[in-house]
Amino acid sequence: MRNSLRTALRAGAIALAGAMLALGSAAVPAQAAPAPDGTVTPQVVGGTRAAQGEFPWMVRLSMGCGGAMYTPSLVLTAAHCVGATGNNTSITATWGVVDLQDPTRTTRTSNYVYRAPGYNGTGKDWALIRLSSPITTAPLLKIATDTSLHSGEFDVMGWGAAVQGGAQQRYLLKAKVPFITDTQCQSAGGDYSGLVFNEEICAGNWASGGVDTCQGDSGGPMVKRNASNEWIQVGIVSWGIGCAQAQKPGVYSEVRYFSTDIYNAAVSLGGAPGGVSVTGPGNQSTVVGTAVTLNSSASGGTSPYSWSASGLPAGTSINSSTGQITGTPTTAGTYTVTVTATDSASKTGTASFTWTVNPVGSCAAATNSTDVSIPDNNTTGVYSNITISGCTGNGGTASKVEVHIVHTYKGDLIVDLVAPDGSVYNLHNRSGGSADNIDTIYTVNLSTEVKNGTWRLRARDAASIDTGYINSWTLTL
Repeated sequence: MRNSLRTALRAGAIALAGAMLALGSAAVPAQAAPAPDGTVTPQVVGGTRAAQGEFPWMVRLSMGCGGAMYTPSLVLTAAHCVGATGNNTSITATWGVVDLQDPTRTTRTSNYVYRAPGYNGTGKDWALIRLSSPITTAPLLKIATDTSLHSGEFDVMGWGAAVQGGAQQRYLLKAKVPFITDTQCQSAGGDYSGLVFNEEICAGNWASGGVDTCQGDSGGPMVKRNASNEWIQVGIVSWGIGCAQAQKPGVYSEVRYFSTDIYNAAVSLGGAPGGVSVTGPGNQSTVVGTAVTLNSSASGGTSPYSWSASGLPAGTSINSSTGQITGTPTTAGTYTVTVTATDSASKTGTASFTWTVNPVGSCAAATNSTDVSIPDNNTTGVYSNITISGCTGNGGTASKVEVHIVHTYKGDLIVDLVAPDGSVYNLHNRSGGSADNIDTIYTVNLSTEVKNGTWRLRARDAASIDTGYINSWTLTL
């Protein structure tokens, strides 16, 4: 892998001129955004802060990278920002604001990552992150499919470091970088001599430096307006030697070269731009003989949609007009269900989930995957319910409560399990400080509680500014 990929590399905001230490070939780890103090001072020499709504498809990712909304459910970013292809619920995407502490921000967790096949640190630096639910109000950023925009100046933006080796930024910064040909870029020598023509594109002030992306901008877009005045993504922030050094330009993934691969990957993940995006009900756990109702939704394409499903447990079916799954499962087992929505133009989108049907009396894990928003500074609390039926006896001395809450300051949160009889078991009480999110399995003695009934997870926000939502929780009695 190249020494200066920019999460640990070019992952930075807009570094513009000024006193900068030589990074050489050392990778610089991403740093956490500074705590807000209400003070706003220029952090970028010669740069400017982006206005609210100026780049409406821009996304900040919790591992210290940027990205752009490719579909309502998919964020396009850099391969070096993510791990291997597969299920991944560890990433939080923040959208809709230039100030990362803005209470109006929208957040989503990931549920899957697709990294470019064959990525090994040289070229192919792109990836897609699928969100737990779509952001239907987000404008989408189109990607280039040819080289017609490979000239002049590009716009870059990010929340990364304002100087080489500096801290991440609270506010989105922007700058312009001029196109540099592959031949000139390769002449910089060192790591640049291995530039992958077609797969990588360079930009920056060749002679004087002074403008660049930096640590914390990896995965963010490099864009330019086309003849129709639409923003088009030409590159993805990938790597570079230092930040804003003369004859050490920024290197970006050349999006047009991968446009077909990106599109096909999006289709495999449930929908591509202009296509249909489907959100399923999430993983389920029910009991044989208990009636169920599960809902899915679709967006994009041209409605109305026609629905179908594969892998359903015996005794259940899907309504072809509404996408609602109903029925009473008759056979225990674990089922992989795929829900498909087809629009009037025959475009399709899919969503898959695991459905565990437990034998009567087994009382294995039950899950609620429906998002519940947690209002800011709300001590009354919000609830997410799980109803247990068909079981006998009491809970165990080591019952498990698995909690997944997306929240940017978990030190604000108080989380309780409320038993069917109203007994309260505290799980989390304002610990963790400024760390993000709760992803924890709690062990609770529920031996005095009858299994059957409605169990509730209660979440309260005891301080102002930060917000979030209950993503899912699982109760194992």
